[in-house]
Amino acid sequence: MELSNQSITALRQQLISGEISSADIIDSLANAIDTKDAEIGAYLSHDLDAAIQDAKTADLTLPLGGIPIAIKDNINVKGQPCACASRFLEGAYTSPYDATVIGKLRAAGAILYGRTNMDEFAMGSTTENSALANTVNPHDITRVPGGSSGGSAAAVASHSAIAALGSDTGGSIRQPASYCGVVGLKPSYGRVSRYGLVAFASSLDQIGPITQNVEDSALLLNVISGGDSADSTSLDQAQVDFTESLNDGVAGMKLGLPKEYFGDGIDPAVRDKVNESIKKLEAAGAEIVEISLPHTEYAVATYYIIAPAEASSNLSRFDGVRYGNRVEDPKEIIDLYRRSREQGFGPEVKRRIILGTYVLSSGYYDAYYNKAQKVRSLIKQDFANAYKKVDAILSPVTPNVAPKIGADKDNPLQQYLADIFTISANLAGICGISVPCGTITSNSGSELPVGLQILGPHMGEQAILKVAKSVEDLV
Repeated sequence: MELSNQSITALRQQLISGEISSADIIDSLANAIDTKDAEIGAYLSHDLDAAIQDAKTADLTLPLGGIPIAIKDNINVKGQPCACASRFLEGAYTSPYDATVIGKLRAAGAILYGRTNMDEFAMGSTTENSALANTVNPHDITRVPGGSSGGSAAAVASHSAIAALGSDTGGSIRQPASYCGVVGLKPSYGRVSRYGLVAFASSLDQIGPITQNVEDSALLLNVISGGDSADSTSLDQAQVDFTESLNDGVAGMKLGLPKEYFGDGIDPAVRDKVNESIKKLEAAGAEIVEISLPHTEYAVATYYIIAPAEASSNLSRFDGVRYGNRVEDPKEIIDLYRRSREQGFGPEVKRRIILGTYVLSSGYYDAYYNKAQKVRSLIKQDFANAYKKVDAILSPVTPNVAPKIGADKDNPLQQYLADIFTISANLAGICGISVPCGTITSNSGSELPVGLQILGPHMGEQAILKVAKSVEDLV
């Protein structure tokens, strides 16, 4: 088997035994990128020479020693471009520092190899909003890979990355993982430092791994989790080995099925695949419990008030003055701001800035933003009540399999509504994971992946990883 197709665990065993070298893995990935990525478009850049140099000095005694990890283009890596797939930063910004998660990966011996494509400033669910490249789904190149971490998911699914980091603000790790048939983990808010992640919505963003299997996600979470004095929203936490209970099984666990997540609007074939997995978990000893999350119907509206409001504030720093691309010969400062932002931002980013500025404006703050925060509290309480009865919650990740490229590009509202099953986890700050649970054959004969979503309470990653591993073993 090609080295680029193997898991972190399998590669680590071979590295430690001396069977292979880290440079061998890099060479295998470079070959995979050369042969596949012109079609898939998962990467924005990669530096083979730098990776080979790092491989030569890799400390194989460390947890990720010698393992290359791809990085989403909104996470700062010292000396590398960080464009957020935007014209505003393209060629104009090289990061002067490492994000905290990057420092942790380096300390664990990982090699940082490649920057992956994304929706511009992480705003989107198809990666079609990237201003710099087109990324397609490796299972069917006529379909989207999902987003906003579509490049990371496509790289792992096409075996041109061993594993990757993404970010999840409303499902941006879990949804592309589902569409591409890989594992995507959104940690609890505060579990992983956000320092060095270019902010979209600061109360919702979270960095997490996209991997080939559940064990690799647990290994990466071991490394990147932990409190950070540079991020006041990160939490001090005892060191946990998330791999420790992976194989304990689900016998005796109570798993909730929210009736609001299994109603109309789900593709029947997706529902069937999810239900098949649920039945297998039940046969393995889990107790399936019907629950209710009564404020689910308000989640999309709540999210698309809060997230754009925070984006409007966070993206105000991109003004053509301090860094990034600026227009030539501005007439005066307001002209500089206006034209730099007009030319630098794409349509979806502009749409969300405008919406966010509107809901924060005088006369509308209480009617929209303040009310949305109150509903957010109700959604959070729904989950708290549910976790008094169950250990984890099961649902589809998305109502449908990956759509065709361009299918919803002119209908942003349809894309927003498709986030219905993922955004509540970000609003509530809880953890969630997407694990493949089967495929559906399309009319063209492609096998399109379906993901099962497992949601756990805040800081409940051990429970969802255990359930995800059981799904992986049973499906």
